[in-house]
Amino acid sequence: MSFAKIFSAQSTLLKAQIIDVEIDLSSGLHQFSIVGLPDKGVEESRDRVSSAIKNSGFTSPKQENKKIIVALAPADVKKEGPAFDVAIALAYLMASEEIIFNPKERLFLGELSLDGELRPIQGVLPLTRTAKEKGFKEIYVPKQNATEAALIDGISVFAVSSLSELVSHLDETVKKKLGRRPKVTLVPEPKTIYKPERPEIMLDLSDIKGQENAKRALEIAAAGGHNIAMYGPPGTGKTMLAKAFAGLLPELSFEDMLEVTSIYSVAGQLKNQPIIVEPPVRTPHHTASYVSLVGGGTNPKPGEVTLAHKGVLFLDEFPEFDKKVIEALRQPLEDRVVTISRAKASVQFPAHFILIAAMNPCPCGNWGSKDKRCICAPAHILRYQQKLSGPIMDRIDLWVEVPSVDHNKLSDTSSSGEKSSDIKTRVNAARILQQNRFKKAGRSIRTNAEMNTKDLSRDIILSEKLKEFFNLSAKRLDLSARAYHRVLKLARTIADLEGTEELKEHHLAEALQYRPKQKTI
Repeated sequence: MSFAKIFSAQSTLLKAQIIDVEIDLSSGLHQFSIVGLPDKGVEESRDRVSSAIKNSGFTSPKQENKKIIVALAPADVKKEGPAFDVAIALAYLMASEEIIFNPKERLFLGELSLDGELRPIQGVLPLTRTAKEKGFKEIYVPKQNATEAALIDGISVFAVSSLSELVSHLDETVKKKLGRRPKVTLVPEPKTIYKPERPEIMLDLSDIKGQENAKRALEIAAAGGHNIAMYGPPGTGKTMLAKAFAGLLPELSFEDMLEVTSIYSVAGQLKNQPIIVEPPVRTPHHTASYVSLVGGGTNPKPGEVTLAHKGVLFLDEFPEFDKKVIEALRQPLEDRVVTISRAKASVQFPAHFILIAAMNPCPCGNWGSKDKRCICAPAHILRYQQKLSGPIMDRIDLWVEVPSVDHNKLSDTSSSGEKSSDIKTRVNAARILQQNRFKKAGRSIRTNAEMNTKDLSRDIILSEKLKEFFNLSAKRLDLSARAYHRVLKLARTIADLEGTEELKEHHLAEALQYRPKQKTI
């Protein structure tokens, strides 16, 4: 046999694609070439594969006077990374008739070290999901990636430590090549059982003294998936409130866990955990660049807004971010996806997150304070406030002032606020109401923040008296059409927290009070 074909795969952006690894051997002067748009990492696999094959007890391709051509198909897709090493090595051994096995319905992933050991790769979870969808029955992955791959049911996952081990498992004819070592039989990994219990929350809302209005706003934001901005002088607890917010969010569903884990796996940020069970919280510094926040690059990679998918994006010192970075949030806040266009292609990354922004009213933080004098020049205050455009402010549902806390309240240890667990119970109940409502209407959305104008017309019925009250209030506040609809969504969430389907005047009144006040923002 001078030809062989093995199946592998690679992550392209956040999706996976099956790659056919074909190899042809012919007589002639030695040549080892890889075709099919390989990047530098793929081209260098020639040396890794040759050394791994030699150190596994077989004849190295470099020792043969043969022309070796490896084709990675489809040829018009750029191939990146070392994940094809194992497939290339097996294809060569099959083509040179050193091993014989049936590659049908089997997929091979992994990077080879020079001594034939397998190294872990990124993006195994989406690769395994795609392999199952494409009808593969078995997938062979590095041992360090096996737990992650075994999250997917319906496909046999084999953990492999070395090339010699894998070859011994696949074919009995290599027994003489491997000396007197007994044949190795790999056993499929048991399905990974995830534990949905979230780790202990380090910061509880009851640990934060005062700020009851802000805590109420955080409860509403968690219940309806709304974006929230907190403003006030330095040291009043804005950052602590934001950190405690994650403890109010419901647990991720299993499908959401897989989706978030896939993103982190492709981005190489999964670390030692096989699956992410809690909503992610991302806290980029205000010096973060445009590309690091929304994603991009020559070969587009996901940014912070995508890593915060199904979780929280906390932007502290919000106006200190570059104006270009702030404006880039327009699309993900509105459409819950981010589109990155380049000369070669345009790609979309998911970006469904809750934004929490924290800011001071001015550069020194004391503008409007009754106790401290602001030392900022009027021009500096104006420039600071103009960093936030009207469209960005419209996309944030709740604007909450976090004032200074009385020192007597700070030193009072006898009283504590409501615990996060108690608030979370109400949040979960409100989420269930929303999901049942949307399911009954045949909608796949889960939170009020995702409603469109048709949903608002169907689910929010205002009496003539309420319409008059709301329209008059909206006119006085000079609400845009977007802000008008966001107030309605907010009022719907407030009613859901009360467990009532009927929207009442106090629901609208509370929702209206969370619009930004021109004198302080």
